[in-house]
Amino acid sequence: MTQPMPRMSLLSTILIFMITAVSISSAQRTKVISPPEFANQGKDDLPFSPGILVGDTLYVSGEIGFDLHTGQIPKDFDAEVKACLDNIGIVLKAAGMDYSDVVSAQVFLTDITQFKRMNAVYASVFKTPRPARVTVGVAALAVPNAHVTRATARVLPSGDPLKLGNIFRRKVGDLTSG
Repeated sequence: MTQPMPRMSLLSTILIFMITAVSISSAQRTKVISPPEFANQGKDDLPFSPGILVGDTLYVSGEIGFDLHTGQIPKDFDAEVKACLDNIGIVLKAAGMDYSDVVSAQVFLTDITQFKRMNAVYASVFKTPRPARVTVGVAALAVPNAHVTRATARVLPSGDPLKLGNIFRRKVGDLTSG
């Protein structure tokens, strides 16, 4: 019969685990992904980066479907959705990735009745297996003429998506065994 772990030993184990987790995560490098096509993003009027790469994970800012050359939002809804996806594709490419690397997406529509049209364009870009996705109808977006925006996150180029979790499990197992 095994004895329960003394309270102090349990607290020590948790503390060591937390320190290990912090040192692993702080060892990951952070890199701003800012393709030349997005030269205006990150300025005072648009204070954000198109993408942030942390280790093997790319976080892509929400993008609207504006034409990067004209700065205009297409009048046609399908063209706006395609431009939005193309803008995300540019950020992915700058990070050495493509649409097949995306594992999560969020869609914000100002007119939820356009869901089927958005879905058709989305399906033409994201091939199976498609990323997990949330689609939400919203009253408005930050850019008045925009009808769709999308943010993507947790892009893993290759390797085990649970790699960090496996490191944590191995460390905790080492600490609690024996």
